[in-house]
Amino acid sequence: MSETLVEVKNLAKYFNLENDFFGRPTTVLKAVDDVSFQIQKGEAFGLVGESGCGKTTIGKMLVNLYTPTRGQIIFEGTDLTALKAEKRRAFCKDIQLIFQDPYASLNPRMTIGDIIAEPIKINNFLPKNEVEKRVTYLLNCVGLANHLRNRYPHEFSGGQRQRVGIARALAVQPKLIVCDEPVSALDVSIQAQVLNLLVDLKAEFGLTYLFIAHGLNVVKHISNRVGVMYLGKLVEVASKNELYHNPMHPYTQALLSAIPSVDPTQPKKRIILTGDVPSPINPPDGCRFCSRCFKSFGGCDQESPVLREVSPEHFVACRLYPESV
Repeated sequence: MSETLVEVKNLAKYFNLENDFFGRPTTVLKAVDDVSFQIQKGEAFGLVGESGCGKTTIGKMLVNLYTPTRGQIIFEGTDLTALKAEKRRAFCKDIQLIFQDPYASLNPRMTIGDIIAEPIKINNFLPKNEVEKRVTYLLNCVGLANHLRNRYPHEFSGGQRQRVGIARALAVQPKLIVCDEPVSALDVSIQAQVLNLLVDLKAEFGLTYLFIAHGLNVVKHISNRVGVMYLGKLVEVASKNELYHNPMHPYTQALLSAIPSVDPTQPKKRIILTGDVPSPINPPDGCRFCSRCFKSFGGCDQESPVLREVSPEHFVACRLYPESV
């Protein structure tokens, strides 16, 4: 049985947009609201959903860029949210982040060799005389020649910059890598190369990924399990094969229908969602997808569904599946 590396329990992140005269919040954006899931050692857990659904916010809470409003992040049995700042920083090297924008995430005044070496030096990961060897090794791992180490980020293409970002994330041998839409800013022709690189590195180093993406077509090639988010909540979690062959939540079904068919002679029937997306500032009391759902029925706008196991290892938050089967 696989060992749990990360367990997220009832995680929430609210942003106070406006306060009254006494400093009390009057306008609150609920970016993430009561999300729970687990990531096993050695697996890639995909997290997908529309822009603004809260998936990147979860990733930033895992790497300590955001402080959760409530909930727990349990990493190898330690509740990170209960630790003071100094003790929490000791875990930062174990959870690294690959950013969405490979250019904005690299310091333009540093060579790529210095960029990759920086986390090694900050964390005192290796003796000074071994840092250069480590940088050479990491450049080779991501498919970049060692003679490029003295060049600056602007001298590279988008795909090469993202390889530098991947090498930096690997520098201190992390136990979990949060991949925040690592291919969405790249050309389509380059996306497959970077995805294949991440798959190869996962197999070579036994890495664990939280892979965040917009579409299910991207996470299909790298993830073992997939979680689907909508407006701050998880609506479905299942293994990759189960989710793609037996999607249960109407939102997941709509996302899958949007993936272009590889066979032009057999076009897919597209599910077109109507209605407006609710505001995360004032989310509905019931199901948050109700206003756009093509299967909603009486009571969906009043009762908020709970994520429950409706078949083995398949969790859905929908009133269409009230009991486990």
